Amino acid sequence: MPARYVQPLRILVQLVFLSVACGTGFQFYRFVEYFRSAGVVGFISRPAGIESFLPISGLLGTASWLKGGGINHIHPAAMVAFLTVLAGALLLRRSFCSWICPVATISECSWKLGFKTVRRNWRFPGWLDIPLRSLKYLLLIFFVYSIAVAMSADELQRFIQSDYHKIADVRLLDFFLQISPRALTILAGILLSSLLLRNPFCRYLCPYGALLGLLAMLSPFRITRDEGRCVSCGVCSAVCPTHINVMQSVSVSSPECIGCWRCVSHCRFNDALSVRCAGRYPVSGIVFAALVVLLFWGGTQLGKAGGFWETSLTLQEYARLLGK
Repeated sequence: MPARYVQPLRILVQLVFLSVACGTGFQFYRFVEYFRSAGVVGFISRPAGIESFLPISGLLGTASWLKGGGINHIHPAAMVAFLTVLAGALLLRRSFCSWICPVATISECSWKLGFKTVRRNWRFPGWLDIPLRSLKYLLLIFFVYSIAVAMSADELQRFIQSDYHKIADVRLLDFFLQISPRALTILAGILLSSLLLRNPFCRYLCPYGALLGLLAMLSPFRITRDEGRCVSCGVCSAVCPTHINVMQSVSVSSPECIGCWRCVSHCRFNDALSVRCAGRYPVSGIVFAALVVLLFWGGTQLGKAGGFWETSLTLQEYARLLGK
């Protein structure tokens, strides 16, 4: 597959996963409404995939498991999804961010719309951009320390078994259904800034992306520039959504690289850019796309096969928790 066709393929993958996410969210909404309406709304089963939206629960479960607390059976799919995304970063860079994540998909659509409208995307100067980028790492340190370091195995288990954590998915749903004016203003501000800046939430505020970026530095896949073929036209750097100076790099190892292939797709001179494994073996776009989809699909299938996907909470327990 020629590199220029990778972007339509990536967009297709993004839209498929966004559709799945929306469908999962609506199914979960119907599940919750069944209990809250006392059975007036028809029953629909709970989609375990909703736990993919609970990375903090995934971190809780992973920390508890590593400390000998066993698998988190309250939200096991959250832990499966969390570990799958981490594995994806180790193997395929931050491909989750540019191929799978619905938040990143919406953000990308926003800045592309902004570019079509005003013919440019703004960028903060370095003296402001670098401090702002540190925010996501500070948030990452806060969550990892508060959960994985500061909490003992017993404390983790007590929190996982608490009523608060049991309906973490419902609380997330209610955040959007009963959103406060302040939260709505913040979300609107992020969305508006996404029209002007490229992926501002992902770049400055997402601790999940910060963690994936650090792991991705160990990935064997990297953007590689052939100095003999490159004419230093600068297109690759201009189209990079994370503002990496690809033109000045021989091998892109930056934690900001999200594996989106935009630089490779827009390099039209002598194929100076390519994605290579271990710095030697070129990888085609279709192979990379297949690896991304298979890895994230395979992670869920392994979780299901191992019995670590469906929650241990019964319908009676949900009725009790949602009837409060």
